[in-house]
Amino acid sequence: MEYQVRKIEPKDIAGVAQLIRTVMPEFGASGPGFAIHDPEVTDMFSAYTLSRHIYYVVEANGKILGGGGIAPLTGEEAEICELRKMYFMPEIRGLGLGQKIMDLSLEEARKMGYRKCYLETLKSMEKAQILYRRNGFAPINKPMGATGHFSCDAWYLKTL
Repeated sequence: MEYQVRKIEPKDIAGVAQLIRTVMPEFGASGPGFAIHDPEVTDMFSAYTLSRHIYYVVEANGKILGGGGIAPLTGEEAEICELRKMYFMPEIRGLGLGQKIMDLSLEEARKMGYRKCYLETLKSMEKAQILYRRNGFAPINKPMGATGHFSCDAWYLKTL
């Protein structure tokens, strides 16, 4: 199967929302304090057309199978962005598409003037954490910013 990695488009709104609402519960991330409840999930295209935001999708045969992007970290200095909403359907995990989206996102973050990138996740998302560490994200002891994701239990920071 051929996978296309590209910037989010208006036609992707429903597919990205479905992706997030499918993958997060797989990891027990459906209760209060998780990104699944963020208002932007309903329309990721509009949310990521704002200044200093970008979101990429993985598409195959007209279906959204993965995504991820960056945005300013709410409640922090303007030089800090957050790697956000990076999720992949099981059938495409391990194919290097997460690395591709991370590379594109971090390169764009540097161009936008960000100097650091934060992310928050779950300890149970072990394979994701391997990817983060392999890309220079270092674990930190507490959350940063004001994301509202109080149920996350692992936090990382990277200098860009």
